[in-house]
Amino acid sequence: MRLIVGLGNPGAEYAHTRHNAGFWLLDALAGEHNESFRNEAKFFADTARARIAGENVWL
Repeated sequence: MRLIVGLGNPGAEYAHTRHNAGFWLLDALAGEHNESFRNEAKFFADTARARIAGENVWL
């Protein structure tokens, strides 16, 4: 299993700034593989799982 982490800042003031480039990348990867994010309270994060290039990937 692989892990790809995308960092970003929550809040409307950061929604369209470079501070959310990590969020944008993960949103694009999830979208390409028809996956959606769900909140994982124990990680304080939103996560998705996908199969990319034959590998299980946790976004």
